[in-house]
Amino acid sequence: MDPERPHAPLLSDPPPPDGPPSWRTRAYRVVFLADTPAGKRFDLALIAVILLSVVVVMLESVSSFRAEHGVLLRRIEWGLTLLFTAEYLLRLAIVAHPMRYARSFFGVVDLLAVLPFYLSLLVPGAQFLLVIRLLRILRIFRVLKLVRYLDEASTLTAALAASRRKIAVFVFTVLTLVTILGSLMYLVEGGQNGFTSIPMSIYWAVVTLTTVGYGDISPATPMGKLLATVIMILGYGIIAVPTGIVTVEIANATRPAAALRCPQHPDVRHDADARFCRLCGKHLAETPDQSSESAASASRSTASVVSPATS
Repeated sequence: MDPERPHAPLLSDPPPPDGPPSWRTRAYRVVFLADTPAGKRFDLALIAVILLSVVVVMLESVSSFRAEHGVLLRRIEWGLTLLFTAEYLLRLAIVAHPMRYARSFFGVVDLLAVLPFYLSLLVPGAQFLLVIRLLRILRIFRVLKLVRYLDEASTLTAALAASRRKIAVFVFTVLTLVTILGSLMYLVEGGQNGFTSIPMSIYWAVVTLTTVGYGDISPATPMGKLLATVIMILGYGIIAVPTGIVTVEIANATRPAAALRCPQHPDVRHDADARFCRLCGKHLAETPDQSSESAASASRSTASVVSPATS
């Protein structure tokens, strides 16, 4: 990785100490670095072309528009695909480790940006997968200096990872619940009211529990309507469960780190409510900074109380 740009791969030819830079150096500055005028213009132009390509793919899916302008759309798509292919090959040519870049996130996205079009020559309809090019818009974070938002994304990712077991238990519980409720509805309603099988009844239970309610199947008997009412009310209560789980984990992820440190392991960080070291078990002590801050706070409080009396 480039030490100045940690998200950019290394240049294949390092710039020479004397003389003009090589074409790889100039191309690298334009293609991979957004902190130069040429690099920023390149990325903004690339984003505009990506948006144009996605719009073309969407318009091609409209049958009336495709019947009238299909040839023009196909030509535009050919030109954009050749342009993206040349850009992908250029990126591989100017990095030190082409295979490493090809296996990276943006390398895979760049490949997927052109692969569906070539697959459409063999498999009709594969060109509509070209909307995956929209993932390349993620480069706008680099162009507009929005890298700080990636820290917030990492906080959200950490919260989701920390709550994965709770969410897994919740999902398993919901699956068990819809299986039981769907089976009960199958016994109550039967095939004459649309509940032709247990899987079909489970499908209805999922639609009802999630408060979607397509309406393609509905109970007709009083007992079935009563059971449907219970499932609907239960669905509103269940919706709040995963929201609360993730919210608690986000709060834990953004909670300030504990100021207590172990005298023998001062570099080890502990939970905010920790009182003993998780390595040696000794009682945690206040850091010098915290002690001085507490003393200063106490002195300020004392001064605020004493000063009116002495005046």
